[in-house]
Amino acid sequence: MSDKKGNEQGVLNVGIDLGTSRSAVSASNGQRHVVESYVGWPVDMVARKVLKSDVLIGAEAVKNRTMLDLHRPLERGLIKEGSEKDLQAVRVLLEHLVDLAIGNKGKRGKTKVRAVVGVPAEAMRVNKQQLRKVLEGSVDGLMIVSEPFAVAYGLDALLNSLIVDIGAGTSDFCVMRGHFPTEEDQRTLTQAGDSVDDYLLKLIQDKYPDAQVTLYMVREWKEKHGFVGKPQGKVEITAPVQGRPTPFDITDQLKAACESLIEPIAETMLDLLPRVDPEFQEDVRNNVILSGGASLTPGLRPALEESLAPIGGGKIQAVKDPVFAGADGGLAIALDADDSDWDQLA
Repeated sequence: MSDKKGNEQGVLNVGIDLGTSRSAVSASNGQRHVVESYVGWPVDMVARKVLKSDVLIGAEAVKNRTMLDLHRPLERGLIKEGSEKDLQAVRVLLEHLVDLAIGNKGKRGKTKVRAVVGVPAEAMRVNKQQLRKVLEGSVDGLMIVSEPFAVAYGLDALLNSLIVDIGAGTSDFCVMRGHFPTEEDQRTLTQAGDSVDDYLLKLIQDKYPDAQVTLYMVREWKEKHGFVGKPQGKVEITAPVQGRPTPFDITDQLKAACESLIEPIAETMLDLLPRVDPEFQEDVRNNVILSGGASLTPGLRPALEESLAPIGGGKIQAVKDPVFAGADGGLAIALDADDSDWDQLA
């Protein structure tokens, strides 16, 4: 028996956006959560006594990272290879997301859990089997889809659209033609949020070699002050120099780092759009949808829209809720799926 949403009694459907930096879950019971994609274990008995926990997840793990063996197990949208600890971290992270979706401290009782997990387009080939193994015992049914497809499904943008999903590890592209996208319809770039962070760190270190700066600090500055185009004002941050807090102007460095995304993303759009059947190209050019955390960067959307001028111009809109767009789309897929669409993991 099922309700009008296709949600069977005794079955919890969940959509999970498995992200390099943040992971989100949306569930058919109304639960929605976002967690930073970090897992850490106390480095010794002293740390364990201080933390009063055997494992920390998300923001708590980042906050207490000096006491932890900290893992960010997804790299460029893929599970890191060659590390059993990273594989364990992915398992812990996914189980945590499922528990959050279930509610009631993860006590599912007789409830069956079916999960649609969104991953970068190229991870579909590389990591699908790994994810199946990781989720065995945690979910009863599993579907793995590309993140931009999940976004498209949740927005009902399934025909004549181009999704550009700019996350931390990857930027993913998907042309929707009214059916499941093929490999030819999708692209993945490693130029994304992490590459901006790395570049910004280098630029700051080159300009201010005496400043004591970490990647965590740089990421926070980018997320708070990042922009493309004309700055609204000077971006001044404070970092220690030999222990003394010192102000630094990073306006130019921040602009250059954020704008490093424009060229590779524009080139990929300009490569994909002419491959669409000619009678539908104008429709797709005017229905480009920007998602992912970087879509919030002021000035990025109009800059990418301007880059479409060589092929006749186009229109780009940004999703209203990039944090949950992928997870909500995964949930929509789960609610619409037939029994035959699921891989059974119970």
